Amino acid sequence: MTDTQQPAPLSSVRMARFVAHGSLRLDAAVPAEMNAEAIEFLRRGVPGVPFGSTVPDAYPEGSFPRRLLGIPAVAGALRSLVGPDPTVDHHAVHIREPHEGQAQPLHGDAIIDVRTDAFDVQLMYYPQDVTLDMGGTLSVPGSHLRRTNESDTGRYQNLLGQSRLVCPAGTVVFLHHGLWHGGRRNDSDKVRYMFKIRFNPTVRQRRLWDTSDLGDPRVAEELSTTFPWYEPATGRLEMYNRVLLWRSLTGDASFDLEHWVTRVANRPQESIA
Repeated sequence: MTDTQQPAPLSSVRMARFVAHGSLRLDAAVPAEMNAEAIEFLRRGVPGVPFGSTVPDAYPEGSFPRRLLGIPAVAGALRSLVGPDPTVDHHAVHIREPHEGQAQPLHGDAIIDVRTDAFDVQLMYYPQDVTLDMGGTLSVPGSHLRRTNESDTGRYQNLLGQSRLVCPAGTVVFLHHGLWHGGRRNDSDKVRYMFKIRFNPTVRQRRLWDTSDLGDPRVAEELSTTFPWYEPATGRLEMYNRVLLWRSLTGDASFDLEHWVTRVANRPQESIA
């Protein structure tokens, strides 16, 4: 990345959308020449790196992953979500063969994660056009703050409002580590490639994005988004946990949506004289 290619940080509205949906999609962010290079790079396989490696240690200057992370839109989104100098938790190349005949169960990555004030992100890079018959990644918007243990959700086949990825070549998607997702089976005649990197923050995730629009009414609108699979009662917990996360990200302990957290956190300390 040159001096003229600075990271493009997320706006508050886009950050709020990530908090509500649990994902951020950058369509065709990677140029065509890199996408062509990526196929052979991924076909050869990418050696693993030690957990907690720095980006420079994991991906030397000039390597394909390092150049991928240097694309301004990608770099800006990553910094906005987890801050500068995140560590690499792990990475993986996912290859779906033509007519493979099976799909990955719906899951959230890793064990139950009870953090309300921090999160990891997973970068998913698709170097080729992904059509509906190629499978793509299925995800369930708004599922990331519901506490589950890895493949507990594997028994669910379809949920109302789920998203099955169809995208142009060079698309990068960032997922909150808790988002329910799974690779669909490939019913096409083409091999499908995807490169995933999980990042851990090394700084407090507070106001890491462009906050100049923090007061924009669209921020609250994004955070108020509901999804059709939410239950009438239990679904309210998603809103509650979303408010807690936004308070942590902004440092604004008074922020609320429809009084969700304020009423439950009300513990007056003054005694009657």
